[in-house]
Amino acid sequence: AGRDLPLTGYPEIRSEYFLEHREVGIVNVGGPGTVTADGEVFELVTGACLYLGRGIREVVFAGDDAQFYLFSAPAHTAYPAALVSPGEGTVRELGDQLTSNRRTLNQYIHENGVKSCQIVMGVTQLHPGSMWNTMPAHTHDRRTECYLYFDVPEDARVVHLMGERDETRHLIVGDRQAVISPSWSLHSGVGTAAYSFVWAMAGENQAFDDMDAAPITDLR
Repeated sequence: AGRDLPLTGYPEIRSEYFLEHREVGIVNVGGPGTVTADGEVFELVTGACLYLGRGIREVVFAGDDAQFYLFSAPAHTAYPAALVSPGEGTVRELGDQLTSNRRTLNQYIHENGVKSCQIVMGVTQLHPGSMWNTMPAHTHDRRTECYLYFDVPEDARVVHLMGERDETRHLIVGDRQAVISPSWSLHSGVGTAAYSFVWAMAGENQAFDDMDAAPITDLR
């Protein structure tokens, strides 16, 4: 807090700098902030998404109340940086109030939007009175998916479901906590109040609808 934060490399990726062989999607889940990439300044309001491609050497984060969530994956080529503000991506209205899962899905980085090597990323907001983030649960056999829950009230929690359909487990998740769903794990969740979450995937393809449903009647 109170100073700029550079994106540094890590010994585990064996690179001179973080994005030498990688790409990254960034979503701001806090107050306004900036991301500077090789001297170009991007202003991110709450809920905005920034894509930075392979080969960008210097990345610096700034903003007193900003909270940046990063999702990164290996990249085989370089795509241009792109900033998407809330509501500017592909917006899909999903679910129904009767089944408590009415939600607005914002697709930011995807095959028909901001281009990337393998990252697919967006933000979903549940409407007031809706608590289920997806139902039926599903798997992505060709991708790993990560959820970052945010806008979860202090006195609320999300019960996140994961595991095999015949042997599920649950996690109790609070505000700004993340869950990794491997390709074999289904995912769904229900909160004690409405909330939002960043979803991000990487793997064999970028087809958003490439998923296999796990009907609630099959879950154990």
